Amino acid sequence: MKITKVCKTREIVTINGMYPGPTVHAQEDDRVIVKVTNETPYNATIHWHGVRQRLTCWSDGPAYLTQCPIQAGQTFTYEFTLVQQKGTLFWHAHVSWLRGTVHGALVIYPKTGVPYPFPNPYEEHVVILADYWFKDLQKLEKRVLASGGGAPASDAYTINGHPGPLYNCSKNDVFKIDVIPGKTYLLRIINAALNIELFFSIANHKLTIVEADGEYTKPFTVEQLMITPGQTMNVLVEANQPIAKYNMAIGPYMSAQFVPFQNFSAVAHFQYSGVSLTSMALPAPLPFFNDSLPVKNSMNGLRSLHATNLPLEIDTDLFFTIGVNVEQCHSRTPNKSCQGPNGGVFKASMNNVTFVRPSISLLQAYYNRLHGYYTDDFPEVPLKTYDFVNGAPNNIPNNTQSLNGTRVSVLEYGARVQLILQDTGIVSTENHPIHLHGYSFYVVGYGTGNFDPMTAEINLVDPPYMNTIGVPVGGWAAIRFIADNPGVWFIHCHLEVHTSWGLSMAFIVKNGEGPLETLPHPPADLPRC
Repeated sequence: MKITKVCKTREIVTINGMYPGPTVHAQEDDRVIVKVTNETPYNATIHWHGVRQRLTCWSDGPAYLTQCPIQAGQTFTYEFTLVQQKGTLFWHAHVSWLRGTVHGALVIYPKTGVPYPFPNPYEEHVVILADYWFKDLQKLEKRVLASGGGAPASDAYTINGHPGPLYNCSKNDVFKIDVIPGKTYLLRIINAALNIELFFSIANHKLTIVEADGEYTKPFTVEQLMITPGQTMNVLVEANQPIAKYNMAIGPYMSAQFVPFQNFSAVAHFQYSGVSLTSMALPAPLPFFNDSLPVKNSMNGLRSLHATNLPLEIDTDLFFTIGVNVEQCHSRTPNKSCQGPNGGVFKASMNNVTFVRPSISLLQAYYNRLHGYYTDDFPEVPLKTYDFVNGAPNNIPNNTQSLNGTRVSVLEYGARVQLILQDTGIVSTENHPIHLHGYSFYVVGYGTGNFDPMTAEINLVDPPYMNTIGVPVGGWAAIRFIADNPGVWFIHCHLEVHTSWGLSMAFIVKNGEGPLETLPHPPADLPRC
């Protein structure tokens, strides 16, 4: 579809000619059936982000993990049930960097007659945050990988597809919410950006977080919030200020060193009825781009409303380091293809293993017992122990190499898993938003520095239940889940460039006993590679 933003016209890939894409509305326990026809020249898939895909791993959507892509001109029908799920989730493409424009909200209401656990808002609004690019995103990913260097900054940020009045040619390209004084509004905020974590605030208004990643939280009020790619947050906003036009603003949270980023806010309007058309909008303050304190404060306040099914005992204890690596240059044209630090090539890894995507889907290889596509020897702990945050080997590129491989970790059905995610300073420490498919998990702890089981504070009372956790810059997060959904489940950084570089791996969860614990056969129309 042709689209004009920030003075430039370009073609983007969309669903049904909409940017952002259409909102899918459903109720808890609904069966959802979505027929996807690919009318583009690119490969495509759709991932239902945060949907736990109970016994429907075939419909999860990550390319080469649970399915081959839907090729040009082909159709695939996704089918899944929203078992005991409600709240704000979203859907997005899951191949190459297509999700930059192919994304939309998935709003799941409680069952009929079941109220929210907070006062009913007067109105609800979906607010999708994104980064916008002038370049073709498929070509951009290829170019970044071919260069060995980093990704460029995006060209704008958008709120529901609108960059707002601070950008060139965008005075009228502004999203606005018209509000009535005294009323309360529920904003369903989604970060659909490719490569940037974002701060969000509304001038002179407080935000009360009541849900994160589609799970209710104890109400918690903040001045601003930080939301990573892959996260969703529901906030209540009371229109309790004098009649005026107030800015809703987003700006970057960039915790890494030496990474170029767009440091320009996108603005929308939170506009009271009765305000004069000529009135100036009041500015919304945002934290400084590398201020980690509001990030920590938001995490501290996130508590589950009801922590059910939280494993108090664990029988599978895993420890994964995460971070960016630099490999040595092996190219005959180093100026073209080794543009990483010190003439190296950027990669990323978990436990120092860079994930290599297979040529068919892992789920097909596992289900059909095909050999040669993956090995089940992903290390349960780092292969080398070192001072992960401060003493990482960072003599680039001599000792910042990672191993390459399609390695998975196999979990027994019903395993009670604790996974420690540890940030590393090999190239730069950084807040990494780690997303697990097929599950939500309890974030039982997080902190700065290296994880130390003797001093780590663990919350086994009311930890938040999430599907994407921003592992703190130079720090760690501890998550727990019960492996009770058979299939192949991707876990990866939701900064797309890091996934392209290999900051990911997959869990294979084995079948349990009987049909309710066994992955069914693939659908007849599953795409072929």
